[in-house]
Amino acid sequence: MISVFGIRHHGPGSARSLKLALEQLQPDIVLVEGPPEGEEVLSYVSYLDMKPPVALLAYVPDKPEEAVFYPFAVFSPEWQAILYSHKNQIPVRFMDLPLMHKFALDLGEKEKEKSGQIEPLEEPGNNPMDFMAQAAGYSDGEVWWEHMFEQRNKLENSFEAVAEVMKELREKLKRKETSITLLREAFMRKMIRQAEKEGHQKIAVICGAWHAPALTDMPTKKQDDELLKNLPKVKVASTWIPWTNNRLTFYSGYGAGVNSPGWYQHLWEQPEDLGIAWMAKVARVFRKKNMDTSVAHVIEAFRLAESLAAIRGLARPGLQELNEATQSVICFGDEIQLELIFKELIIGTDIGKVPEDAPQVPLQKDLERLQKRLRLAPKPFDQPYTLDLRQPNDLERSKLFHRLSILGIEWGHQEEVSGKGTFKEQWILLWEPELMIKVIEMGVWGNTIEEASTKYINHLSDQTNSISEVSKLLQKAIPSDLERSVEKLMHRIGELSSVSSDISQLMMAIPPLAYVSRYGNVRKTDLSLLISIVKGLVIRVSIGLPNACFSLNDEASEEMFERISEVNGSINLIQENELIEPWRNSLKELLQKPQIHGLISGRACRLLADAKEIDVDELSVKFNYALSTANEPSYSASWLEGFLKGSGMILLLDETLWNILYQWMGNLEDEVFVQLLPLLRRNFSTFPPAERRKLGEKAKSGGGSLVKAKKADDSKFDHVRAGRSLEVIGKLIGIEI
Repeated sequence: MISVFGIRHHGPGSARSLKLALEQLQPDIVLVEGPPEGEEVLSYVSYLDMKPPVALLAYVPDKPEEAVFYPFAVFSPEWQAILYSHKNQIPVRFMDLPLMHKFALDLGEKEKEKSGQIEPLEEPGNNPMDFMAQAAGYSDGEVWWEHMFEQRNKLENSFEAVAEVMKELREKLKRKETSITLLREAFMRKMIRQAEKEGHQKIAVICGAWHAPALTDMPTKKQDDELLKNLPKVKVASTWIPWTNNRLTFYSGYGAGVNSPGWYQHLWEQPEDLGIAWMAKVARVFRKKNMDTSVAHVIEAFRLAESLAAIRGLARPGLQELNEATQSVICFGDEIQLELIFKELIIGTDIGKVPEDAPQVPLQKDLERLQKRLRLAPKPFDQPYTLDLRQPNDLERSKLFHRLSILGIEWGHQEEVSGKGTFKEQWILLWEPELMIKVIEMGVWGNTIEEASTKYINHLSDQTNSISEVSKLLQKAIPSDLERSVEKLMHRIGELSSVSSDISQLMMAIPPLAYVSRYGNVRKTDLSLLISIVKGLVIRVSIGLPNACFSLNDEASEEMFERISEVNGSINLIQENELIEPWRNSLKELLQKPQIHGLISGRACRLLADAKEIDVDELSVKFNYALSTANEPSYSASWLEGFLKGSGMILLLDETLWNILYQWMGNLEDEVFVQLLPLLRRNFSTFPPAERRKLGEKAKSGGGSLVKAKKADDSKFDHVRAGRSLEVIGKLIGIEI
């Protein structure tokens, strides 16, 4: 006898009904929709230290990025079927199409897509349950299914009803199934025939509800064998990994995903007092956040939810009714407060656990060892850590985070830390199950995090001849405390810098090296060689910069503008007199050379002015010359952008410069002004809001000497031009004057 149970993946009502049905049927074998490659690790399901949510991870060892997850919650019907089989010591098998075929087919399809031989496959269309929902007056198929099957405590003949509904839908909709769905169903039928051939009398088949009719009204064995003939193969490995409630909301693996795993967990745990138990949980969450929630609030909210359910013709309130009641009564209509319930309860913050002896790659084992030793338990939500690098444990944590970052295992991301000193780091950790794929992928580089990150960063260094890229790698290697890599990278930088003639590349290498040389000593790294390299780079850049800036176009000038600003900041960071003088002499030479783009010349002038290398009188001359009518307006606008970009404070402090700019903009012809406005507006918009406001106030008041000129000799003051200047400046800084 073959009994097919069509279920909703991660459905608590389906799981409860299935558990009862299996106890009544007492099958001698259970076939579950899932990859046969996972059977070798099925025994771990019954381990005491296996705690859902977990996922079966299957991947191609040679290409770990080719992977698929099969998530399970405690309320997943498949999970309960496997537990039942283990408890009663009967065989349980996964019966879906083997992943060795599916991965091979997918890889073949991807190759064809890349070559343009075929178009990407499209999904067959809308959820078939939506048709049933519309007929029953529900908003969508998920809501209909939940009220009909998942929220009900006791369901008689539910699987017969599901099979009948699915059969009717498949016949009436005549939806064209994808080739992979047809292969999956053919292989499931093959597994059922195999169980029959082995002599099993009571065969329980657990599958997604949509597949139930295809496994009941079976075509001939010959037809299925023909369909499954000559399928390609690849090698597949599998293991268990912890999963999270948040990831249960994703449609992955066999297409399963639920919108509210925390709510479904509640349906599984509290089938009787569903609504009142949920409202009690809501109250606990709010109270934990110091939000006033009385017993009266809870009672009134529950009564409102029941009333809403009655109005809508429901047997009892569902999540929608409970949420609406919570928002109205407890949150006083505030939708934002309901977000707290969404995160804490509706989704939930659970993370699963798998046995320590489950199959793992060595790199995964080392990561888990370090997590335990450093007291860094993975969590499915943001965890802030402020590290004091003077403390041994925090220093070791920092090394781990930086090494994982090198390997692309982005468990944590670093943020700016407030306060002075180089001994603090701020990290935000968030564990996502997909990171485990990256751990497996990077396992080829070594058995430990230290070994793998060392070999991988050395590999990246060998793959590039860009001195700036190697410098960035060194910036990562030093906080990771990879001594062998640090030494190799410094020698590699020395080799590349000695033969490189690309000034732009040399300039890009300086900022990361300068930062390391300035702040790397907190980790007690010997940086004498690095400091020598930085000095050599700055000298070479200072000598070659003027010629490198000759006759650059707009795009190249913008890039050089950034390089000059970054190098200047790096030299200020290092504070070595033997580097400051040649660098500033190079900037002075840029001011004297013809055919230098205005953007670069303006930036050089501003940097020298900020460094007090140009006095007030000389600066006024330079500013006046750059904005004189003898120059093309486009050159003047570019020069002005280079000089002012990022800060206009100098215009507030220097009346002479302010009036030069004021008069220049007032004298622009209408057509020229329209052409230059986007460039000028972009420049002024980079100023901090406070600066823009003060500039507007200054422009509105007339600004210094122009007002004095008006009072001294009103007949010579051009009122129209002055008014136009005010209007222009207002447009530039984004305020109305």
